[in-house]
Amino acid sequence: MPRRAREKSRSGIYHIMWRGANGQEIFHDKEDCLKFLDIFRKYKQRAEMKVYAWCLMNNHIHLLLKEGNESISVTMKRIAVSFVAYYNWKYKTTGHLFQDRFKSENVETDQYLLTVVRYIHQNPVKAGIAKRVDQWMWSSCRGYYDHSSSSSQDFVDCDFILNRFSADLTTAIVKFKAFNERVNQDQCLEVDVKRKITDDDARQLIKELLGTIEITQVKSLPKIERNKILRKVKRINGLSQRQAARILGISPNLVFKA
Repeated sequence: MPRRAREKSRSGIYHIMWRGANGQEIFHDKEDCLKFLDIFRKYKQRAEMKVYAWCLMNNHIHLLLKEGNESISVTMKRIAVSFVAYYNWKYKTTGHLFQDRFKSENVETDQYLLTVVRYIHQNPVKAGIAKRVDQWMWSSCRGYYDHSSSSSQDFVDCDFILNRFSADLTTAIVKFKAFNERVNQDQCLEVDVKRKITDDDARQLIKELLGTIEITQVKSLPKIERNKILRKVKRINGLSQRQAARILGISPNLVFKA
């Protein structure tokens, strides 16, 4: 059945969410995040896109963009191909990293534009991995709060958002912070975020999944049977693939490839 064509935004602005295939982690360390941002910056400049907000989570990405000199789908494909090539080289793996198609929603009004910015910045707080929006280093929030930072100036187009709060920069930042940190029930392209679980809880869940098979036996199973089990293990909510590999005593690459 052919895919439904993505609806064109009249404003050219889109809220985009990318998930790892089967919910798998996309970023395993700082190097992965920095590499993605380098690639993102490269294609932002090449496509002449505007970037209003971004946030990198372990297994998904949120972006708020204005389409540039090519369709947003083409630009996203370029970014994905480049990052997946890096990922497969680094982790010596193959296959899909992202879901086949990113999710998107059109942002047509100023009110919803600001709502999406706040939603993206509050993603780590609502996921329980940060207490404050500016504690999470892998988002555009700090670029707004420290507008003098040169790195934020060439990457995030803060002025487009801040000007909606005040023409005076200092006043705009104060008002933006108050709005950005306001408690809310915003729901934008809602995604079930995996919450991290402890090794003890993870071990118990794996034991229940395995039934009569012992954890120590998994690594010695025939490949087909082992991969079937690993695919089920990877679907445990909150369990990272590196955590699963550590508990099962196998290479992370075996988990990635299963």
